[in-house]
Formats: sequence, structure tokens, C-alpha cells
Amino acid sequence: MQSLTTPRAGVINANLMAMCSMMAWAVGLPAAEPLIRLLPSLSLTAGRMGLAGLALLAAWLVIEGPRALARARWGKGLVLGGATIGLGAYCLIVGQRLSDPVTVAIVSSSLPVCGIALEVLLDRRPLTLSLIVGLALSLIGGLLAMDWTGARPGLGLGALACLVSVVAFTLGSRLTVTALPDETPLGRTALTVLGAGLFATLAAAIQTWRGAEVANWSSLTPALWGMLLFYALASMAISQVLWIKAVGQLGIGTASLHINAAPFYVMLLLFAMGQPWNWMQALAAVFVGLGVLVAQKLIPIGRR
Repeated sequence: MQSLTTPRAGVINANLMAMCSMMAWAVGLPAAEPLIRLLPSLSLTAGRMGLAGLALLAAWLVIEGPRALARARWGKGLVLGGATIGLGAYCLIVGQRLSDPVTVAIVSSSLPVCGIALEVLLDRRPLTLSLIVGLALSLIGGLLAMDWTGARPGLGLGALACLVSVVAFTLGSRLTVTALPDETPLGRTALTVLGAGLFATLAAAIQTWRGAEVANWSSLTPALWGMLLFYALASMAISQVLWIKAVGQLGIGTASLHINAAPFYVMLLLFAMGQPWNWMQALAAVFVGLGVLVAQKLIPIGRR
């Protein structure tokens, strides 16, 4: 039996964390739909990121102690989180509001392209045959997983907002790892998500002061509050900790290949709730899985 401390086992564990992160993120998307219809985008972003940031801050304090918080680079972490993760979270909600699910899925599937492009430009990562084939397989899987029934994806403001979200989130994930090297994954995530929550809350307050629509939080039923908590804690706080750990070990390019399996995870949730099994999305997940393995040369191609 292979030791859990070997490099190969470490890669496997990192990929499992990326899978679990995408699963937690994906199952929160259905919970977001009724919230997006009821609350202004900026207020929903502030509520989601604020709850997630406070939960991560509490976990960080309990697990690593006050000393970890005292020596943290608060200024850099909060600004970084607000400028990237917060912007990405807000633009994703705006994109979902202004477009349709297929448009959101298509643009989101470009995350691996953005991640690999960043590594090629900033880290001089070589574009190997394995990486190109792995990326292609992941993109094919992402396209196969979409529900194209009656879909007319557009290139309007919704798509643009989703694209900004992808770029901001990709850059923010990379910088969370590289700009805060002395922090643990939990500390990095707590700082940046809390920063996103603070900046979104400030922006929402300014927007309200200037006469924008006010969020009617009292209109939320207990069920909707439960959805908001799930959207904040599972789909952001837990997902982001696992994601940052995976990015730290795999790099943003390889880790981002996992996002195209998100529709399959949503389908698994719906299947558990009584919906029929979707073989096309299962096939799509196979393509994404093959892409992840090929990109990391766990399945070698070409000449050895």
C-alpha cells in the first residue's frame, strides 16, 4: 500500500481537495437562484461573503490560535480579497442575474484557460502536449455537461460580467497563494474572504446611501435563510479553503480543470433528491477526469 506522504499520494490528495471544492461550490448554485431574484446583487454578495468570512475567522482563531491572527498580514490580505475574490463573487451574481445558465456555464468553463494562461505568462510554464490535451478534454467535458435545451447563449452584459468574475477569481486564487506565503491555507482564505465581505459591505452601504434599492432581509423565510447559510458556508467558506489548498499544491492551471465537472456534481445532488440520472453529464465528468489526469501526466501520452 502506497504511503500517504509520497509525492504521488500528495498529488492525488490535492486533486481530491479540488474535486470536493468544486462539489461544494456547485451544489450551492441552486440555492443561489431564489436569493438572486429577491436581493440586490451587491447586498447578496456582502451577506454571502460576510458570513463566510466571519465563519473562517472563527475557525482560524480556534484552530491556529490568537498568535496566528496577530502576525498575519491583514492589510495585504483584506485588500487582495476585496479587489479580486469580492469582485469575482459580485460579478458572478450579476452575470447569473443578467444572462441564462448556459451562458454562465460556458464562460465559467474558461477558468482553466485563464488559469493556464496566467501560469504561462507569469511563471513561464511550458505548454506541453499533455497540458494542451488535458485542457481540451476538460473543455469538451464542460460543454457536454451543459443543458442546451432551448438555450441561446449570448454575448451581452451577463456574459461580460461572468468573464470578469472568472478573471478576478483566477487571479485572486493565485495571489492568495503567492502573495501570502507565510499563512496557512486556512489563514489565507480567512483573510481574503473576510476582505471580500468587508469591501462588499462597504460598497453596498455606499450604494444604499446614494439611493439604490435596499435589501429587504425581512422578506427571507427560514428556508431562504438556510439557503443563504449554505451558499455562504458550504459553497464559499469550505469550498474556498479546499480550493486554496489545492491551488497551493497543484497550481491554478491544473486545479482549475476541475471546474468543468461542476454540472455533474449538481446532477448527483438532484439524483439523490429523486431526479433522473443524466448519462451525458456522467460522460462529461469522465472527459474532465481524463483531462485532469492527462494534464498532470498521470496518464502519459506521446513519447516518454
